[in-house]
Amino acid sequence: MIGSPRAHFRVTDSTNERAKALAAAGAPHGTLVTADEQSAGRGRQGRAWTAPAHSSILMSLVVRGLDERHAMLPLTTAIAVCEALDPLPCRIKWPNDVWLGRRKLAGILVEGRPQEGWAVLGIGLNVNLRPGDLPPELRETATSIATFSGEEQDPEQVLEALLRSLEAWTAAPDREVLAAWRERDALLGERVRWAGGEGTASGIGEAGALLVETNTGIVELDAGEVHLSTEPR
Repeated sequence: MIGSPRAHFRVTDSTNERAKALAAAGAPHGTLVTADEQSAGRGRQGRAWTAPAHSSILMSLVVRGLDERHAMLPLTTAIAVCEALDPLPCRIKWPNDVWLGRRKLAGILVEGRPQEGWAVLGIGLNVNLRPGDLPPELRETATSIATFSGEEQDPEQVLEALLRSLEAWTAAPDREVLAAWRERDALLGERVRWAGGEGTASGIGEAGALLVETNTGIVELDAGEVHLSTEPR
């Protein structure tokens, strides 16, 4: 059962670091690490993840037995987050940022050792965080459930819904994950840029790579950062 056993911290450095240590020591599939607050939370590309105490879901989950599907975990996790928050109109910015409108609601960081049969799914989900809680540079690009809906939520209830969704989606066939992801693709048809060029986002391939139409043909991006061309450099 996903979510058990659970280790909860009032404050920890990073739930992903705690979960990786548990996984390396043999923690079973479904082991959950949560925290009220992190002192060294991380997102993709090494960015800091900031959240005041009790304002967000800060969680990491040990996943085993998905060796051949490890590459799909970021997409699967993003879909699970969106489905857990239905009917909020969540969309996904490739590969796994969850958006409400064009503001980031949740981030996902997948780490682990596929060769040893385990991975850790780290999720930071803004629940009751308010714009004033964010650093100034993030106030125009991030949001929370409470900010979007106007109503505060019980983080534990949101967590329960998220764990149920993860239970279902980590067992779903790849074709269902890809279909669900494509329905929520926030970049489809948008002009995007990355370190190697610029083009029009054209969906994702069967292995989850972003397809971008450029002047010289279709480019497949399987890693890295992609930005809307309208975003400041």
